[in-house]
Amino acid sequence: MNYELFIAKRIIFSKQGKSSISAPIIKIAITAIALGIIVMLISVATGVGLQHKIREKVAAFQGHIQITNYDNNNSEITVNPIALKQDFYPEFKEVSGIKNVHVFATKAGIIRTKKDFEGVIFKGVSTDYDWRYFNNYITQGSVLSLKERPSNNVLISTTIANRLGLKLGDKFNLLFVKNNPNKLPNLRVLKIVGLYNSAFNDFDKNYIIGDIRHLQKINKWGADKVGGFEILLYNFNDLKNISKAVYANTASTLNVQSIIDKYPSLFEWLSLFDLNITIIIVIMILIAGINMITALLVLILERTQMIGILKALGNANWSIRKIFLYNAAYLILKGLFWGNLIGITLLLLQQKFALISLNPETYYVKSVPVYIDVFQILLLNAGTLILCLFMLLIPSVIVTKISPVKAIKFN
Repeated sequence: MNYELFIAKRIIFSKQGKSSISAPIIKIAITAIALGIIVMLISVATGVGLQHKIREKVAAFQGHIQITNYDNNNSEITVNPIALKQDFYPEFKEVSGIKNVHVFATKAGIIRTKKDFEGVIFKGVSTDYDWRYFNNYITQGSVLSLKERPSNNVLISTTIANRLGLKLGDKFNLLFVKNNPNKLPNLRVLKIVGLYNSAFNDFDKNYIIGDIRHLQKINKWGADKVGGFEILLYNFNDLKNISKAVYANTASTLNVQSIIDKYPSLFEWLSLFDLNITIIIVIMILIAGINMITALLVLILERTQMIGILKALGNANWSIRKIFLYNAAYLILKGLFWGNLIGITLLLLQQKFALISLNPETYYVKSVPVYIDVFQILLLNAGTLILCLFMLLIPSVIVTKISPVKAIKFN
């Protein structure tokens, strides 16, 4: 039997301890631990959730990595095409971690209705396009089926639809202006088969998604030319390394650009969440640790006579310190249990019902996104327990300073 653990249990579950002076201080310490883990869980889950959500939205429209002609660098509009036949298409065998490679092309156009008009960017995609990211933002209708050659079906955002008074199933005229102003623009009559809303205003107010073959025909490229290639990854955390590997395995005439390079200010803003989360975790652990130190000191003071008796019986200082550390560990675990129960419940409620909303113009999402990672939860709990116990090693040294003779007389 673990002697120190046995005595610690007797102290924890004794009826006398529940009505002692330390009882309210212990409750405060447990509450501090619980509130600390609640705040940490919410900070991590919402901070990481926002990062994941925005990354997914950008990837849905731009892919994780784009391969284009150098002449199109930093441009939303395809100017010069590249050959469809590439060593990395349709499968990038030289680089691991790539989920999908698909073709795309973009061209500016004007939607014209009987009462209004709107400038847009027509993004052409093909049958190899991965719709898994985009499916999350479809509010009405469905994604494109591009088996018909070429398909006149398109996806437009609810933002554009509301501005122009369009709805699902409507047809509209899309004009592609030519470089020569003396020539009539190319006209396409397109049908809305799906409405999307990503809450990312930069994309929603500009992009409509359609068949790339329209752009190939208008630009007189032929079926063997495309605007570029978009690459989707399995793990966003590998983006920098994979981007370098993709660059090394493509022709020198091609430009390789990751979404971090394309939208640096956006991802710098997202990286600030990591710093904020770290600061919150440090502050919460410090608060919890300070409360536990207070509780431990009160427990030691309250059990001074017991410490003296144990020393008189020949117990070593470290053995007595372990009794109080076991006691403190129980209190920390109790606080962690209630903190996790309340924190995870709140996160699940937010994830299910979106109780807390956000301004999409500022945060690019309509409600606070939640990303629950079991490993992160376990890491937070283990880190809190270990760090708090480590902080308690120093105040527990007070046990070594207690004289048995004076302690037994202590009242």
